Amino acid sequence: MTEYKSEIRDSQIRTLLERAKKRSFNKYLCQIKLTRIRGFSNQVVSFDFPVTALVGPNGGGKTTILGAAACAYKEIKPRRYFAKSGKLDNSMRDWTLEYEAIDRNVAQDGSVRRTASFKNLKWDRGVLDRKVLVFGIARTVPPNERTEFQRYASNTFAFRQDELQALEANVLDAAGKILGKDMSGYQRLSLKSGRSLLLAAMTRTAEFSEFHFGAGESSVIRMITEIEAAPDGTLVLIEEIENGLHPLATMRMVEYLADLAERKRIQAIFTTHSNEALKPLPPEAVWVALDGRATQGKPDIKTLRKLQGAIDTRLVIFVEDDFAADWVIAALRMDPAVALDAVQLLPMSGDGSAVAMNRNHRSDPAATVPSICFIDGDSPQTESEKEMVLRLPGGVPESHVFDSVLEVFDEWGGKLAVALHLRFDDQARVKDVLRDIRTTNRDPHLLFSQVGDRLGLIAEKVVRGAFLSIWAQAFSDKAAALRAAAGPILPRTG
Repeated sequence: MTEYKSEIRDSQIRTLLERAKKRSFNKYLCQIKLTRIRGFSNQVVSFDFPVTALVGPNGGGKTTILGAAACAYKEIKPRRYFAKSGKLDNSMRDWTLEYEAIDRNVAQDGSVRRTASFKNLKWDRGVLDRKVLVFGIARTVPPNERTEFQRYASNTFAFRQDELQALEANVLDAAGKILGKDMSGYQRLSLKSGRSLLLAAMTRTAEFSEFHFGAGESSVIRMITEIEAAPDGTLVLIEEIENGLHPLATMRMVEYLADLAERKRIQAIFTTHSNEALKPLPPEAVWVALDGRATQGKPDIKTLRKLQGAIDTRLVIFVEDDFAADWVIAALRMDPAVALDAVQLLPMSGDGSAVAMNRNHRSDPAATVPSICFIDGDSPQTESEKEMVLRLPGGVPESHVFDSVLEVFDEWGGKLAVALHLRFDDQARVKDVLRDIRTTNRDPHLLFSQVGDRLGLIAEKVVRGAFLSIWAQAFSDKAAALRAAAGPILPRTG
């Protein structure tokens, strides 16, 4: 898929982060303490951004957190997420949830605190009033498989023309942006005799009903219709937001929720297995549910799958991002005695996430594989030999590697040119390009993509790999120091 640039502006993210920090809402769920519920014990989840993604493997606890959020409010019955198991199962005994929330109808200043607990086979909740919309997985079930739509499929079904209404302009606009299509011909059939609603579409070439919509198309329109009609400050809960959606539509759906947070001051919490759903969000908006722990920060889904233990490894290394992972690999590869296939590099999309996941892994009594963490040179996180939190050389990683290689270019320029898939004799042109880019560059994260563009559309990954390989060879002492930092836990061949 082509690189997608989110339409959530940095200024919009900063505004929403600041709004959550200052609690500038009439109704807002600030924090849940999972004192005891299912696999969680004394875990705190704070909602530092109005749109929150809950990510993790199946059974990790995403839906537990989502259900816990719902139970803070009177409108949602706990049984929707936590069915009573009666005398056959006492696992719910003494479940307790603690909430901190904003409700200006209850307290004009400050927050309010409430508790929900399950004792004597029933829930005891100090609930708050708030409109809550829940969109479960069943939203994408096709109409022909839903009982309430069966009568619409009959040849005898008829309706009055006044029951066919155009969808609201804001619904059509939002749905069109998410689905990437013209929605102007879409209508809804709202029967006077019942609550059922059927969608219809009229395009330039066809006229058809919801029976022939895509499952994701139908669910998006229905969700938007309900959300746009809901009062400001509504809490929106969505299970598996990507269900039935193309990856691009998933990202646009998350962007729509961020727009709602700014425009209607809604709060949205969703579960997901989709990496695309995380891309538009800041790290503060993402919580990982894994093995009874809730950790704030943005991993990628590939990392989560690896964390499930489906790999044969003897050392886990947590790093901030893909660049750091490639850098560590380049340094390890210089020693043929290192068993690279037994080392698992896990980029965590942030220094705080990397440190936290390393700490959690090392404190987990069930973990049989050791771990270490490499933070970037410019990270504000603290190094710790005890917790095996180590620091990569230099400051900003991309700048350090680029400048180091440029420093030794006269000796290594030919090899760099070859690594860039150019001729050895092209090194003079490469040097001129590197010097020019270093003079004009303002964002170090773009250095390698700019080099690739200037040298003839060479892929950024190729450029990055070439620089890291040369760095590991030219600065073999620093690469050796990086390997030595891992100590005896670095797996060896033989």
